[in-house]
Amino acid sequence: MKTPKQAQGKSQRGVTLVEAAIVLAVLGIVTTSAAPGMTGLLDSRRLDGTATQLATDIQYVRSEAVARNQPVRISFYANADASCYVIHTGLSAQCTCAADGPAQCSGTAEQIKTVVLPAAQRVGVQANVTSLLFDPLHGTSSPTGTLRVLGPQGRAVHHVVNVMGRVRSCSPMNTVAGYRAC
Repeated sequence: MKTPKQAQGKSQRGVTLVEAAIVLAVLGIVTTSAAPGMTGLLDSRRLDGTATQLATDIQYVRSEAVARNQPVRISFYANADASCYVIHTGLSAQCTCAADGPAQCSGTAEQIKTVVLPAAQRVGVQANVTSLLFDPLHGTSSPTGTLRVLGPQGRAVHHVVNVMGRVRSCSPMNTVAGYRAC
């Protein structure tokens, strides 16, 4: 059966203004309810990515010391704007982080790699030592240390570096998936 408009030769196409408004309202509600979940997911991925990068960089420092046949260290710095770590040769006090680029080193120290984590990323690094030195002959570290990658809502990943230069990773109270509990 044909509608009166179809009988006149006109067919109805498109959507009405009311239908479009209803679709937009439903999309708005779905989007606003999904946004907090997306923020949590992004924070979780950032935390896991930074923790993985730090663990890899610790092994990199160890291998660089052996490859260069000279002591190499990783030093940690933090302030209100950012936290960072520097992989370098020389004494721990000879290199410092720059907020907007590579580390500044003095004397005979050579900067190998700098990682800066701005506070706006909501992920930071803290350490119970200012610097870890890796021996070129055995790949051992001195001193031992616990490096903490901290994220929002109290989530964290700890990297415990033993005297042999090996890393054991865990998450306090098992707050980060994929890491065993500390």
